[in-house]
Amino acid sequence: MAIELGHFALILAFAIAAVSAVAGLALWNRSERITLVLRQGAVLQFLLIGAAFLALIEAFVTSDFSLSLAAQHSNSMQPLLFKITSVWGNHEGSMVLWVMILVLMGALVALFGRNLPRELLTLVLAIQSLLVAAFGGFTLFTSNPFLRLSPAPLEGQELNPILQDIGLAIHPPLLYTGYVGFSVCFSFAVAALISGRIDAAWARWVRPWTLLSWCFLTLGIAMGSYWAYYELGWGGWWFWDPVENASFMPWLAGTALLHSALVMEKRNALRIWTIFLSIITFSLSLLGTFMVRSGVLTSVHSFATDPTRGLVILGLLAAFIGGAFVLFALRASSLRIGGLFAPISREGALILNNLFLATAAAAVLVGTLYPLLLEALTGKTISVGAPFFSLTFGVIMTPLLIVLPFGPFLAWKRGDLVAVTQRLAGAAGAAVFVVVLIIALSGEKLSLAPLGLLLGFWVAFGAIAELVDRAGIGRMSLATSWHRLIGLPRSAFSTALAHFGMGVSVIGVVAATAWNLELVTTLQPGATTTVGAYTIRFDGVEAKQIENFAAEIGDFTVSTPGAADRRLAPERRVYTASGMPTTEAAIETYGFSQLYLQLGERAADGSHTVRVWYKPYVTLIWFGALLMAFAGLLSLTDRRLRVGVARRVAAKPVAAE
Repeated sequence: MAIELGHFALILAFAIAAVSAVAGLALWNRSERITLVLRQGAVLQFLLIGAAFLALIEAFVTSDFSLSLAAQHSNSMQPLLFKITSVWGNHEGSMVLWVMILVLMGALVALFGRNLPRELLTLVLAIQSLLVAAFGGFTLFTSNPFLRLSPAPLEGQELNPILQDIGLAIHPPLLYTGYVGFSVCFSFAVAALISGRIDAAWARWVRPWTLLSWCFLTLGIAMGSYWAYYELGWGGWWFWDPVENASFMPWLAGTALLHSALVMEKRNALRIWTIFLSIITFSLSLLGTFMVRSGVLTSVHSFATDPTRGLVILGLLAAFIGGAFVLFALRASSLRIGGLFAPISREGALILNNLFLATAAAAVLVGTLYPLLLEALTGKTISVGAPFFSLTFGVIMTPLLIVLPFGPFLAWKRGDLVAVTQRLAGAAGAAVFVVVLIIALSGEKLSLAPLGLLLGFWVAFGAIAELVDRAGIGRMSLATSWHRLIGLPRSAFSTALAHFGMGVSVIGVVAATAWNLELVTTLQPGATTTVGAYTIRFDGVEAKQIENFAAEIGDFTVSTPGAADRRLAPERRVYTASGMPTTEAAIETYGFSQLYLQLGERAADGSHTVRVWYKPYVTLIWFGALLMAFAGLLSLTDRRLRVGVARRVAAKPVAAE
């Protein structure tokens, strides 16, 4: 019964979304009643899609294999957590999650956008409803998650063992919230083009939604990177997989949008560019959805292999992106340029930032799509791999990292580059000193790796220097500097923290890439091997039956000078239902570095293949990403981002004297 109710709720939400979209777009400038109807419709869509999603969860948790989706992707032996995550560990269920986050965003706009101009709010809710109708209809008619089986099988086929991990509970919801959150920016952009209201107030309204989406996308990408790192057993944290790129491109465009919206809000400039970025960021999110679900890719991230679904998504993508850009082309000529500024200014620095980020996103887009287009058009197959992306992306991002610390020091409209350089001299000197010290202590020769470290420390120390300068530390008494520091707006701390996090991530990337140690060997029980300063003894293997899989658990002892011995237990698993083997690496953290150990196959003589990696400072990659996401959330708490338009109050009549 719950399945039928969930199916009906999905149909009803689709119908309400379609009616809301048509009514809102047709009557957006008529009356307040239509705005009220759309607000109520947005909340109702969320409640209905939420009910449909809960119906799916109930079927998976109770192992109701009359539901085709549960029979194909769940098993009664799975732990409860993996029964729940199985709901979105497939194409159909993940589309329901996608739509649920979409309606959640619409409901949040309806609840928290009451102070928006009525016409703008009506259009935003109408466009959100149009998106819900499109993707809700796609889910219903091509990817129905509520199909029944008769007779129902006694047992399900099990979730893909690679996905039976806590990462599935965290990564997709975070990533989808980032992806789909940019739909609000898209709706604001299209609404502004239709209504003709594009000004600094519009940028003020759209920036919190951009920040929220960017934070979740940052967390989603970081979690996905760490999940692949510890689950796939190859010791890498980023492979430039096409679907990884599909999530990275909206992040780059969204970062550019954040900075562009800031210029528009502060200086009423970059209107055309900000609208363009609002459209392109969500367009890249839709492109990622197409790549995952079209069957054009073979990847651990891919859900669907049905080309029919891919064609439908491609049609939706073309309709929304094409329609938005047609509207943009028709309206762009009527947009005023806005405030003027000198090239050497904060606006100029933010524009330069945007150019580098947009170029990086374009380079990743070309490298990702070119092999697919070439194969589709000519039948030729080529591979564009990590070397291309690493080199191209590194060349583009290096100058961005060099100029990044200058931006916050420059004044709006016109800045003094010489004065800013002098104020950053301390940060530059500190970065050079630290890198020279590292080279001297490690014995490394001058190469690209120390230069990469120099960039990372330069960005991190530049962020600290911004707060030091604004607080007047060194120029005023300690008490005065402290009061100035704690009196700074939260947006100042968030900017410095985000830039500091970027520097930390760069340091982690450079260190883990340049000084990574890898060893592949075979060990008999009782034998030892050495990686760097770590001595690893293989103590044997124990076989166990755990829940829904059989495991061979290795027993390793790691010794290092000045520290107590530690035990590592990597696993080789064979899942009962599917018979699929997987490996579970053992990871031990030493400070910010990690020792990564994988147990390989058993040979005839009783030895095992063992793969060991030493990853210096690898955790800084994800720690920096967490700092960046936290910086965005901190900025969201700034009171100035919560100020809406003033409500009009009727003037009281003045009594005659």
